[in-house]
Amino acid sequence: MVMKLLRTETDEHLKVSRTLYTRSYLLILDKKRCIRCEICRAACPKEAIEIIQPTRVEGERLSHASISIDEKKCSFCGICSTICPVGAIKLIIDGEERSPVIDKGSFPELIRRVEIDTSKCPRNCIECQEACPFDLIKVEWNGDSVRIDVDLDHCPGCRLCETKCPENAITVKRIFSGRIRIDWSKCPDGCRDCVDVCPIPGVLEVSDDGRVGVNDYFCIYCGACRVVCPVEDALLLERTVIAHAPVQSGAWNSALERLTSTRGLIKELMSKRMGRALESVMRRLS
Repeated sequence: MVMKLLRTETDEHLKVSRTLYTRSYLLILDKKRCIRCEICRAACPKEAIEIIQPTRVEGERLSHASISIDEKKCSFCGICSTICPVGAIKLIIDGEERSPVIDKGSFPELIRRVEIDTSKCPRNCIECQEACPFDLIKVEWNGDSVRIDVDLDHCPGCRLCETKCPENAITVKRIFSGRIRIDWSKCPDGCRDCVDVCPIPGVLEVSDDGRVGVNDYFCIYCGACRVVCPVEDALLLERTVIAHAPVQSGAWNSALERLTSTRGLIKELMSKRMGRALESVMRRLS
């Protein structure tokens, strides 16, 4: 039985809590880390997350959208905290950070991987640290030796550090893969809303002819651009693959379809079947 539902909001955090007789839940959205994308809303099975469009002021740079969480709809399942590409959401249960859907094996963890061969690093080089748009890389040189720490919990895998490294010492695994393109015929004259809100420098840029160009090598396919686009289908974004740990779950299949497409779900299911078939053949041959 629910004893208390509470929603509090400040400039830095949005907190939603539920207190039961035997358990307490607290969902925290870190507004400083949040990139105002569409991932959590798309994944939420209860439709408890809403994206509120920013107010457009002519002649001013577009502000970001805002995220709202309905404490009455939220089931505190942990899907949003698990799927957030920048780790902006935390779920605290009885004072401990947890994810019930991962504990139950019904949802996978995202694969976040940044591999660095420090033997290749040029002395005193800090290019990767300076390239990270989220300030997640810390480089410390002590003479000829270097220590590089990467905050993987909040890394969306944009690969800017990989590209900026002068010696190819960094390899980054992309979390979300997909496609993005812009139909210039539908773009309003002078509109650059998508450019203003994109969290990754260099993905969307305005060319000399006023058109928005796309360099999707760095794109994390978060959908922040699509959220604010004022014209339907002017910006087309599709997530096709999500790097995640193995899981077999109806909850994940439903979320995957919402995050990608029916085609994306079928592709993953077919891949799983092929993998099981290959394992069966290898067992027979061994």
